[in-house]
Amino acid sequence: MIEIKKSPLSDGEFNRGVFATCEIKKGELLHEAPVISYPNDQHQYIEKTLLADYAFEYGINHTAILLGYGMLFNHSYEPNAIYEINFDNHTFDFYAYRDIKAGDEILINYNGDVDDKEPLWFNKD
Repeated sequence: MIEIKKSPLSDGEFNRGVFATCEIKKGELLHEAPVISYPNDQHQYIEKTLLADYAFEYGINHTAILLGYGMLFNHSYEPNAIYEINFDNHTFDFYAYRDIKAGDEILINYNGDVDDKEPLWFNKD
């Protein structure tokens, strides 16, 4: 259903993104990313590493690193996918926000809400 390929949207060292290998219908679950969480007071150590750019808020008192393809979705203010935190299963569940065609890159809004147009934390002064 999904695969990792070179992305034209990413200019980092690896230039990767998540792409659909088939048609994905709106609302369809496309990935469950397992979570490794840690208390927020430990984030100061993560901030000294590349992982800081990939960490997600995980409830009030924790931050999470996602496994699987979870940390490889690129950002868009016009996303075609959303994610929900599944605390019971300790996963971030990614769903199609609208129909996605085979070959399309799957994009999420890093702000967590599809309508949130605020500048991303790494673009703020």
